[in-house]
Amino acid sequence: MRSSTGNRCKADGESSERAGPGRDLSPLLAGAATGTAVCGALLALMDSGSPLRGPCALFFLLAAPALAIALALGGLDPFGRLITALAGAVALDMLVAQAMLTVHRWSVPGGIVAVTVLSLLILVANGVRQRTGSRGRTPEGSKTGQSFVTAKPTDS
Repeated sequence: MRSSTGNRCKADGESSERAGPGRDLSPLLAGAATGTAVCGALLALMDSGSPLRGPCALFFLLAAPALAIALALGGLDPFGRLITALAGAVALDMLVAQAMLTVHRWSVPGGIVAVTVLSLLILVANGVRQRTGSRGRTPEGSKTGQSFVTAKPTDS
């Protein structure tokens, strides 16, 4: 049964799908953030004269390492993970800038590439760690990771 708005209705008349401004917007915000970050990286790499180059590139420089660090810190609560990931992103950006200044090779495209490579290395290391960790915890011969023990009665 459908209501006049097109949503499915339960037997008691309640809508099973949430409509309106209360629905979950996280996928939309994640997509917008990804688009902004990619746009910033591309504008910086192409050496564009756009006024959006600076803010979008700065967003990329914070978001890319913060996402990689946040995924590596899966055990923390969300607020602690956010604060730690942002602090780690700022520290990583400052280390990249300091290293580039030390060797006299400072450039905006070089910084974007260095931060991208380091963020990808953190993601790959996290993926490898999760794969090896999940293999080590699964008992041999068990596909789901569950093991069963059967007890036999003893003769007295």
